[in-house]
Formats: sequence, structure tokens, C-alpha cells
Amino acid sequence: MALEITDSNFKETVMDSDKVALVDFWAEWCGPCRMIGPSVEELSKEYEGKAVVGKMNVDMNSEVPMEYGIRGIPTILFFKGGKLVDKQVGVVPKSVLEEKLKMHL
Repeated sequence: MALEITDSNFKETVMDSDKVALVDFWAEWCGPCRMIGPSVEELSKEYEGKAVVGKMNVDMNSEVPMEYGIRGIPTILFFKGGKLVDKQVGVVPKSVLEEKLKMHL
């Protein structure tokens, strides 16, 4: 299952990780977020131990989304070595997310 990432655990879970991190910024009321959610969950299982795959609810966390200028959801950010390395906005097939993830492994 994808990790629950919050404003309070973001630094420790994502920025301080020695693995590539995929963070899905989403909200309960967002239809497109529900469409991409299953792909993120599948990737979290398939890349367990190889990458950090998590979801951040933008309604419950505002600091990190504001810091990274998240204006539309779903937005998926990819981090490596504490730096933002890639971004995907909107619904895309799982294969697109997996390609971006593999590119940074």
C-alpha cells in the first residue's frame, strides 16, 4: 500500500530517503485522483524496497503542496536525493508513471 505522506513526515520519508520517491498529491473529492489512485497503489507494491511511493492528501496537508506550487490535482512529483527531478500533472496511464520512475532509479 502507498505510504501516507504528510507535511510532518515529508522530509524524513521523501527528502531524506536514499531511494527515488513518487508522491501523488490528491484529494478525496477529486475524480481524476481516484482514476490514477489504483496505478499508484500498484506501483507501491511493485517497487517496494526499490522506491518510496506515497500519497499526500492536499486537503489535510498544505505546507508541502504550497512549497511545490501544486495548483491542480492529481499532480505526481518525483524526488531523488532530496531534489525534485520530475513532475506529472493530470491522469496518465500507469506505464507513463512507471517509465518516469524507472528513469530515476
